Amino acid sequence: MARLVPYSDARIINISRRGLTGFDHYPADLADPASWCRVADLFAREIKDFAGERAVFVHAAGTLEPIGFAGEVSADAYTREVLLNSASPQVLGDAFLRAARETRAECHIVMITSGAAFNVYEGWSAYCAGKAAMDHWVRTAGSEQQRRGGRCRLLAVAPGVVETAMQRQIRAASRADFPSVDRFVELHEKQQTRDPEQAAREIWSLLDRDLENGAIVDLHVPAD
Repeated sequence: MARLVPYSDARIINISRRGLTGFDHYPADLADPASWCRVADLFAREIKDFAGERAVFVHAAGTLEPIGFAGEVSADAYTREVLLNSASPQVLGDAFLRAARETRAECHIVMITSGAAFNVYEGWSAYCAGKAAMDHWVRTAGSEQQRRGGRCRLLAVAPGVVETAMQRQIRAASRADFPSVDRFVELHEKQQTRDPEQAAREIWSLLDRDLENGAIVDLHVPAD
């Protein structure tokens, strides 16, 4: 998504453990709660004197690790998965909303969600629960923004089965740990996974649509 931002003069800050070539990088492990206050401070600093027209926070961080049944995988790894998938979107979303109160710019929060929010995938319990939590946070915080007349619009987008490194990880999983693996292997073999660039363009285009604040959009479902 960073490489396909539709705003020619946009400044992009990549918040992650590993940076992207060509973009400003703020190193942070979003599965570690100790990093969240630092990211909140970054939002506050960047937005306080922001003179642009639009500020967008895209939360795309997520993990499937460890793939396996609850109660059977590493407890430490499972805890990190819960923190990254469930807690970090809410805490960092809250931080961005606080910072957005200090600017007159149009502000957006875009959370990358998944059909796993409402479908049961054995082996993905923390991932499924995290996406469900993300969706309901977006719905609720979006409704709150609407009530307060806030300038920040919230959106969660499920882009579909996009051909990314995560899909390769899924296809490599064992049936014992992830019983639905054959479905994803078949989608790949039939070339039915989505192109990442096309998915990114569709996500960016949603910011120009008149969507309800707190909308959950599934890109597999045709627009009204």
